[in-house]
Amino acid sequence: MARNLLMDLDEHARRLRFLIRDRDAKFAAAFDAVFAAAGIQTVKIPPRAPKANAYAERWVRTVRTECLDWTLIWSQRHLQLVLTRDLEHYNTGRPHRGIGQETPLPGTAAPVSTPPVAGAVERVDVLGGLIREYRGAA
Repeated sequence: MARNLLMDLDEHARRLRFLIRDRDAKFAAAFDAVFAAAGIQTVKIPPRAPKANAYAERWVRTVRTECLDWTLIWSQRHLQLVLTRDLEHYNTGRPHRGIGQETPLPGTAAPVSTPPVAGAVERVDVLGGLIREYRGAA
């Protein structure tokens, strides 16, 4: 398992420069060393500053309430598959409360707009139907 984690980290390390984490005791020096070896600088948030990690906390809450609270996870592999698919949906398909309801990765999904008055509508199931999206059929 640790070997797979390192292989995945090597693939993604080129895109990452920083890892922002809290000061929890479960993060040993070896944790920081793995990221340092990949060229990623570890930045610890200030002590007793919960708002410093607000983006991560918000994402954890969102993935729990929208996905994990509704899914029975069978194994670590299944969890990784579900989280990967949910993360793809979160970044490319799910509208956010940003400028123009854009997704974090713009241009990857169809823009959110008013559906046409006439025409067929198709339903797209995400995560086996846990999330349902509706789009105009071509």
